[in-house]
Amino acid sequence: MLRIYQRMGQVNWAEQWQYRANLFMYVLYWLVGPIVYIAVWTSIAREQGNVSGLTANDFVVYYMIMLLVDQVTSETVVYNFAYKIQDGSLSSEVILPVHPLLTRTLMNNLAFKVMTSFILIPVWILLWLLFQPTFASVTLTNVLLAIPSMVFGFAINFLLSSAIVCIAFWTTRVWALYRLYGIPVALFSGQFVPLQLMPKIIQTISIYLPFQLFKYFPTQLILGRLSGQEILFGYGMDVAWLIVVYLVFRLAWRAGLKQYTAVGA
Repeated sequence: MLRIYQRMGQVNWAEQWQYRANLFMYVLYWLVGPIVYIAVWTSIAREQGNVSGLTANDFVVYYMIMLLVDQVTSETVVYNFAYKIQDGSLSSEVILPVHPLLTRTLMNNLAFKVMTSFILIPVWILLWLLFQPTFASVTLTNVLLAIPSMVFGFAINFLLSSAIVCIAFWTTRVWALYRLYGIPVALFSGQFVPLQLMPKIIQTISIYLPFQLFKYFPTQLILGRLSGQEILFGYGMDVAWLIVVYLVFRLAWRAGLKQYTAVGA
């Protein structure tokens, strides 16, 4: 099985190099949001001195760390799999002795991450030169502690998105549903606003949802802003949600295959 993943990785790595311009444009589009957030929140913090105790430097560090975390935990399932269900090209993959989503699509996601890192890293360094943030709270221990949480975050995000993409077995409007799914992700993951600035009810709800595990929890770990009890609870939620989304994905996949038909494939 390891050789299968290795071969899939090589194939998908080669494919990524065929679409370098597309990757470049995607990364630029993906970076617009965090850069705008940094500019807006730092301006507000400098004007007021701080925002609920967060200084301009805190906002810069928060979003720059989140950029790196998002690079690890983000997924692209809908972009490279949904069309296979709709145009029938999935037929050639379901007859193989490996799971289409958990092998080829998974390795495509990983190859995409490596490829986009070549653009992200220079941009991240440029942001550091522009804002000159102080990463005083970031330690090697915090980073090492956060690595497993980022792996969990990617796995949960990947499986949850895969379950949503399985809706394409029943409807062609999976893209609209995926966009709708992006709303709670942005709200509860700390992407739009750091969760400590959100109303108390939103903070409470987000603790029990999987979305904060994608970005906010690993980011706060790296920044060293969580207590031991909060860290244990966060990792407990990682394990619980990973089991839940895997079971949901398996049910959606099996039900979808029974529904799947392709003419001339």
